[in-house]
Amino acid sequence: MKSKINEYLKTTEKMRTTKNMFKYLMVAATVGMFFTSCRKDKDPKDSDTSAASDNALAEGTYNDVNNIADQASTGTMTSYLTPIETENKSSQLSTCATITNDTLVTPHILTIDFGASNCMCNDGRYRRGIINVSYSGHYRDSASTHTITFTNYYVNDNQILGTKTVTNNGHNAAGNLTYSVVVNGQIIKAGGGGTINWTSNRTREWILGESTPTWSDDVYLITGSANGTNASGNSYTMTITSALRREIGCHHFVSGTLTITPSGKPTRYVDFGAGACDNQATVTINGNVYNITLN
Repeated sequence: MKSKINEYLKTTEKMRTTKNMFKYLMVAATVGMFFTSCRKDKDPKDSDTSAASDNALAEGTYNDVNNIADQASTGTMTSYLTPIETENKSSQLSTCATITNDTLVTPHILTIDFGASNCMCNDGRYRRGIINVSYSGHYRDSASTHTITFTNYYVNDNQILGTKTVTNNGHNAAGNLTYSVVVNGQIIKAGGGGTINWTSNRTREWILGESTPTWSDDVYLITGSANGTNASGNSYTMTITSALRREIGCHHFVSGTLTITPSGKPTRYVDFGAGACDNQATVTINGNVYNITLN
């Protein structure tokens, strides 16, 4: 009888121990799930579009420089604004831009001087300083080369530095003029916003407007790649995946796509839209789509 009682007690104790262990395991599992959930909640979603925004700023800034030089070359070479450009109000320049063209030197030197103080231009941007263009022939001439540099040049108080070289490659099989464009540039953003470094190699195809003297009907398709660092100092690479369409009457690309891959981060997919002349684009990161406003 005594042995049966002892056996019963041992069995009861074993069941109690097993039950307690089960409780402990359930509690541990619950706590583990709680902390895992907390970690997931605290994991930041990658929504950093700064590389895309800074790349777009560099793209737009150095494209505008080329457009300004093209406009200036068709102006009066004194105080800009021809009657045609004044009438359609699409010029990026303004009456404060003084233009001189020295054709006695080789290569020729075209100078666009916005003055030492900010000047509101026709595209709504403030500019000051000088754009220098050293050129071997007219923009439309095959094999001509234009090298653009800057002297204390600012756009909306962002300082623009570096060199842009544009080489006319002649007409392609489609009958369109094409250009090789190389930029080694730097933008020091206003208000201590950091410095953008931007190196770009691309092809510019002139698909509309070559046959007219008015620059504002010009349309280009741009392909190529770039790399650099954004204003926070983080490096990235960029590749145009679908030709960027630039209509000179618009401030920004109206269509086209590109990819941007910041160092150590997933690739960003940038889409400039389906043709609207606006300042909007989308950036897709890890399947999440973000709207950005272009500067």
